[in-house]
Amino acid sequence: MEILYNKLYTHFVFITQDRFPCIAEIHRERIEKYITGIVNNHQCKMYAIYANPEHLHFLVSRNPAMSEKELADLIAKASEIFINNNKLCKGKFYWQTSCSAFSVSKKDIDKVCKYILNQPEHHKKQTFAEEYDKFLKFYQHTLSLK
Repeated sequence: MEILYNKLYTHFVFITQDRFPCIAEIHRERIEKYITGIVNNHQCKMYAIYANPEHLHFLVSRNPAMSEKELADLIAKASEIFINNNKLCKGKFYWQTSCSAFSVSKKDIDKVCKYILNQPEHHKKQTFAEEYDKFLKFYQHTLSLK
């Protein structure tokens, strides 16, 4: 059955292999633009993206024909190739083999966008491990990065 209308919002968090801080500020915007292009080219919409040195946040509305896993796999593989081919990180770049995907309600879109775009200020007060533990607790998971 064809879905004519949808608003499937997902907040993704990708983590670099071994949480190594290899995404340099000088290349951050180029990586974000590349990933945004992938999203847009697959009938999805990017709302906010921010590449931190060891992790990436992005909020998208997803094409209903594409699952979170399919979109995450596509972005991970393509961005790894892009980063490695363009030598945007020292050594070989990889994302961890798993990521997180959190559903977001329409009423929370602005709040989540502000949170993602405010990453530099946010991480002056809280480490990524602390931030991720809060996400997992909020979404009632028991995994931890510690």
